[in-house]
Amino acid sequence: MNKIYEPLFTPWKIGNVEIKNRIVLCPMGGTSLFGWMKPNHFDKQSAEFFMERAKQNVGLIIPGIAPIKDLIGGRWLYQNKKMFEELKEYMKEFHKTGAKLFVQLTAGFGRSFSIPDMMVPMAKSKFLNALMKPICDVRYLCASPSELPSRWAEDVTCREITKKEIEKMIDAFAKTAKLCMDAGVDGVEIHAVHEGYLLDQFTTKYTNHRTDEYGGSFENRYRFPVEIVKAIKDACGKDYPVSLRYSVVSKTKGFCEGALPGESYTEVGRDMEESEKAAKYLQDAGYDMLDADNGTYDAWYWAHPPAYMPMNCNLEDVSHIKKFVDIPVVCAGRMSPVTAAKAIKDNDIDAMGVARQFLVDGEWVTKIMEDRIEDIQPCICCHNGCFPMSHYKGISNGATMSETAHMARCALNPTTMHNHKFDIHPANKKKKIAVIGGGVGGIEVARIATLRGHEVTIYEKTDKLGGVFIQAAAPSFKEKDKQLLTWYRHQIEKLNIKVEYNTEITDISQLDADEIIIATGSKAKRLPIENIDKSIEAIDYLNGADVGKKVAIIGGGLTGCEIAYDLYLRGKEPVIIEAKNDLIAVKGVCLANSSYLRDFFKTNKVPVYLESTVKKINDDGSITIISSSGEETTLPVDNVIVSVGYNPAPIAQKSKHVHIVGDAHKVGNLKTVIWQAWEVAEKL
Repeated sequence: MNKIYEPLFTPWKIGNVEIKNRIVLCPMGGTSLFGWMKPNHFDKQSAEFFMERAKQNVGLIIPGIAPIKDLIGGRWLYQNKKMFEELKEYMKEFHKTGAKLFVQLTAGFGRSFSIPDMMVPMAKSKFLNALMKPICDVRYLCASPSELPSRWAEDVTCREITKKEIEKMIDAFAKTAKLCMDAGVDGVEIHAVHEGYLLDQFTTKYTNHRTDEYGGSFENRYRFPVEIVKAIKDACGKDYPVSLRYSVVSKTKGFCEGALPGESYTEVGRDMEESEKAAKYLQDAGYDMLDADNGTYDAWYWAHPPAYMPMNCNLEDVSHIKKFVDIPVVCAGRMSPVTAAKAIKDNDIDAMGVARQFLVDGEWVTKIMEDRIEDIQPCICCHNGCFPMSHYKGISNGATMSETAHMARCALNPTTMHNHKFDIHPANKKKKIAVIGGGVGGIEVARIATLRGHEVTIYEKTDKLGGVFIQAAAPSFKEKDKQLLTWYRHQIEKLNIKVEYNTEITDISQLDADEIIIATGSKAKRLPIENIDKSIEAIDYLNGADVGKKVAIIGGGLTGCEIAYDLYLRGKEPVIIEAKNDLIAVKGVCLANSSYLRDFFKTNKVPVYLESTVKKINDDGSITIISSSGEETTLPVDNVIVSVGYNPAPIAQKSKHVHIVGDAHKVGNLKTVIWQAWEVAEKL
């Protein structure tokens, strides 16, 4: 192992519990050991997921949130004794790996509950909620410290939680923690004075307007999390470790409005001055560790950083807060192992928190230990598989119920949390496979087919593998996408897969193959706009086409917005024209990703014309746009970039031995391309 990583592999303690190394698998939605979006039970799929990672040299594992009251059915966790008996048997095997495990318990979501669009009527109607209450009590799930607007459904007001409900929750925390301790769990983590969830809403002034003992003063606002830890210590003893998921700074300007990195703003939540006091106060109350980052659901990109956020984005604030406590502090948020190792060596933090990297590559810790860095498949922070909860005007949470129930899946690795659906098995008969197109879809078919024992040849019309993903990875903020391309190319080379470069196939009948895979991608859509030939296609811009100072982007979807963001970072003046009523108004793009871009454009005053279309590109280079009300506006610009989507472009039709994958099959995102490619490869 490279010496630079050695600080990550030193032991440390949380209370009296020794952890073998400084790598913490942080909690993720959808990975609860007690099930998720179904009646509480011991979840064998999550248990297997964590056991596999424990065997791959993780120090501390913290599964995803376990609501102390079941989301489905409303039963308290402590009432399911059989579940804890199964947990006890599991912990006996788990501890053989040398890892430690804390169970994360949550009071709930409050106004941050991501109400599925189909449940919005229940949140708005007491009558409909009462009908569904035996199954799912949405008004309970949304209950907040005070009457507050929902983060997700603009027209839903969340009710104020009662003092009696608070008292029942505190009692449930204590009883559940005691059952965890008796089952052999090494500690519990309380979720959370963090990310704008229910307990965090109690602590911040902009969300807590109560006049009883749980509102008003600093001590009153922090009373709920303090009473929880005291109740747990009374039930379990002072030596049983209790961690706290903690947001150092809220990074929030107001409801549904976050603060960008480096921005000068007025904090409405917890600022650093209050955090210095709060961290010490919570430690003195009995918490044994801070599992820390930043943000709220109003500034969600701090806790769930997309690619636009800087690497190690929370380290400066988390290392600052460590100066005010004597307990261990973990830092999460796009953490680089090299940077984390140095921070640990310098005593700036005690451990490195990592979450979604464990979804894409569960062996990455072992690979560091074995000096196989080039074999680590990187997480690209897309959230397409693990957190596809989209939100835009008119849509509360666009994720399907299936997606909501399976949030911890991975766009890049279909095997993750998929009940062995995508396990790779040897082929019954070795075949010759021809893959036409070396983009991500073609690469994945070639890779999986080869792992199954087939003989594969890729035919790529250019001189390099990657397809359109090369252009997608071109902007400066796509460093992880570039790493993914490097990883793919390394895997193709490592597997000795034959690649015929600079070879364009137009007639598949000439190929000597048992099965043919068409992975020829898609073609850009063309709009019926006067003088459209004066525009630049998105792909050409990403390929390096020169543009002037002021650039109009037709299309405010994800690609169009990323192009506008890239233009701004390059010192240009982008203008976005979008026909829909919001930017990135598509399903599958996580709110953490889309809200960053929306906040960025708003903060930096990037002109955005919603519910508008381009009527014509004028001879002088200006464009004429027309709003939904019929109002026309002429904008002087130097260039026009069109980013309105693509149509599949297969070079042959599907048949018994001809298969179409990726965008040639159906235009989508990396998740749809990769998962479909695996499905085809595993049937060959």
